[in-house]
Amino acid sequence: MATRQELARRQRHLAGPRLHAAPAAVDVPVALAASPDAVILAHALRTDPARARGLIARLARPRHASLTQTLVADGVLDDMALAKLTAARTGLMAIDPREAVPDPRLADRWGLALCLAERVLPWHATSAGTVILVSDLRQFHDLHDRLTAVFGLVLPALSSPQAMSQALLAVRGPQIARLAETRVRPQDSCRALDAARLRRAMLIVALPLGALFLVSPLGLVALLFGWAFLSLAAVVVLKLAALLASLPEPIPAPVLAGAHHDPPPDLPLPVLSIIVALYREASIAPRLVRRLEQLDYPRDRLEILLVVEDDDDLTRVALMTADLPPWFRIVIAPAGRIRTKPRALNIALDQCRGSIVGVYDAEDAPAPDQLRRVAAQFAAAPPDVVCLQGILDFYNSNAHAMARLFTLEYAVWFRVMLRGFDRLRLVLPLGGTTLFFRRAALDQLGAWDAHNVTEDADLGIRLARRGWRTAMLESVTLEEANCQPWSWVKQRSRWIKGYMMTWMVHSRDPRRLWRDLGPRRFIGMQAHFAGSLSQGLLAPLLWSMWGMLVGLPHPLHAILPAPMMTGAVVLLVLSGLLDIICGIVASRRLRGRVRVWWLVMQPFYAMLGTLAAYKALSELATRPFYWDKTTHGTFGG
Repeated sequence: MATRQELARRQRHLAGPRLHAAPAAVDVPVALAASPDAVILAHALRTDPARARGLIARLARPRHASLTQTLVADGVLDDMALAKLTAARTGLMAIDPREAVPDPRLADRWGLALCLAERVLPWHATSAGTVILVSDLRQFHDLHDRLTAVFGLVLPALSSPQAMSQALLAVRGPQIARLAETRVRPQDSCRALDAARLRRAMLIVALPLGALFLVSPLGLVALLFGWAFLSLAAVVVLKLAALLASLPEPIPAPVLAGAHHDPPPDLPLPVLSIIVALYREASIAPRLVRRLEQLDYPRDRLEILLVVEDDDDLTRVALMTADLPPWFRIVIAPAGRIRTKPRALNIALDQCRGSIVGVYDAEDAPAPDQLRRVAAQFAAAPPDVVCLQGILDFYNSNAHAMARLFTLEYAVWFRVMLRGFDRLRLVLPLGGTTLFFRRAALDQLGAWDAHNVTEDADLGIRLARRGWRTAMLESVTLEEANCQPWSWVKQRSRWIKGYMMTWMVHSRDPRRLWRDLGPRRFIGMQAHFAGSLSQGLLAPLLWSMWGMLVGLPHPLHAILPAPMMTGAVVLLVLSGLLDIICGIVASRRLRGRVRVWWLVMQPFYAMLGTLAAYKALSELATRPFYWDKTTHGTFGG
C-alpha cells in the first residue's frame, strides 16, 4: 500500500490537471468512461488470452447484467477487482478502506448519511488535497462542486461500494447505529412513547374508570360492554366485507422467463436486495442459506444481506462456516441504544444496491420462483404500488395442535383478510416477512421505525398515508409455526404491543390521519386496529355472555332492555358464525391440509390470545421497546 505522500504525488502527476479543475472544465475522458466489461476484457486480452476467450463466451450468453457483475456474482472476481483494474489502466489509485482505515472526521464533515446514500467516502487529507473514494469516476465528476465546497481541492481514488460501507461501519459504528434508530421523523415514530409517559397515559384512563366503579359499578359494566359490542360490530363488518371481497380466486400472477430463457427486451430484470435480520440464529442459519440458494433469479441481479448483531458471535461463526455463495454477504450491526429487527434492517438498507428491497425472516423457505413473480408484478403494476406482501404459511403445520390452529389463523389472515383489504383498497398492515419494496419509496419514508416492535404494520400505514399502495403477491413463503403455548404467547404479545404502539402513534392527530387516508381507509384502519385490540382485551366480558344461552344470570339483565339484549346475543352469535365461515374458506384454500374441524379448539386458542394481550399491555407500561425474541429451528424445518 502506497503512503499518503506517494498517493498525492501520483494523483497530482497522473490525474490532477484533468480531474481536479472546476466542473465546467472537467472532462471525463473516453478511457475512464469505458464500460466495466471493456476494462475486464482488455486486461484479460493482455494477460491471459485463453481466459479472455472464456469471458467473450460469457458475453455471448443471455444475461441480465454486465459481465463484471456476473463475474462478481459467480465469485470469479472479488468486490475490489474492478477498482484495481480501472486504477491500473488510468493511473489512479485503488484503495481498500477496510485495510487502509479512513479518517472518520472527514466522513463526519460530509455527513454519514450522505456517505452511505451516495456511496462516497472522504478518505484522508493530503498536502495535495482531500482524497475521495468513489466506485465510478462519473460519480466524482457529478459531486465535484459539492465536494470542493466542503473540502477544497479534492482528488479521486477508486474503491468498491461494499468496501466503503464496511469501512464506514468499522470507524463510525455507534453513529451509524444512531442514524438507523432515528431514521423516521419524530412525528411518525414511536420513540417518543417512553414507558413513563405511557404509564401516565394509562393512569389518566384508569382513574376515571376507577371513580366510575366506586360511584356506579353497573355504570362501569355498561360502559365496558358498550365498547366491547361497538368494537365487535366494527370487526364483524370489516371481516365480512373482506371475506366477500376475497371470494373471487386471484388471476395467476405472471412469472418472468427462467434464467435459461431470454427475458423480454422491454422487461429487464431489476436488481433485488434481500435483507435477513438474524440474532441468535446459529442453529438455523445454515438451513436458511440452503433455502435461499434455491431462489431462481440471476445471481448477478441478486444480493442477500445477512445482518448479524455485533455481539452475536455464534451466528456469525455459523454463517462463516456455511460456505456462503458470492451473492451473500454478512453485515455486522453495531451496538446501539436498542436492539430490534427494524434497526438491523435500516443498517443494511444503506448497503443495498437493488432498486427493489425484500425482507425475509431467519426460518423462511420462499417459493423458488418468488423473486421472478416480484419482478413481474412490479413491472406490471402502476407506480403507486410500492410494496408487495407475500402469503405466509407453515412447513410444520401438522406438528402439533397449536401449529394447526396457527396455520388456520394465518390462512384466514393472508388468504382471506389481506386479500380482501387489497381488493377494497384499504390499509394493509404488513406481515413482517416476504415483503418487497421499491427502494425509492423506502428512502422517502425513512424506512423502518427502529423502535416499533411491529415495524411491518407501522410501515404499511405510513405507505398508505403517502398515497401509496400495497398489493398482495400470490406466492407462498413457508415458516415455522410456534407450537409451545408460552412461546406462542410471548411472540403474540410482542405483535399486540406493536399494534398498540402503532395505533397510538398514528392516532395522535386524528384529523391529519383522516386527511392522509381518506374516510374509507381511515374507518377501515380504526376498525382493524382499535377493534382487534379492544376485542383482545375485552373478550372475557363477551365470553361471559355465553352462559346466558343456558339460563345463567348476567349483570346485563339489570342494564339492557330485552330487545337490546337480544341484539347483543345475535351479534355475538353472528361473530362466531363468521369466524367459522372464514375458517372454512381458509381451510379450502389450504386444500384441506388442516381440517376445518380443528376450529372446535378455537376458544382455547382465543384465550391464549387474550393472555398475550394483557402481557402486551403490561410491557407497554414497563418495556415498550423490548423485543421478546422468538427462538427458531425448534419445531421443524
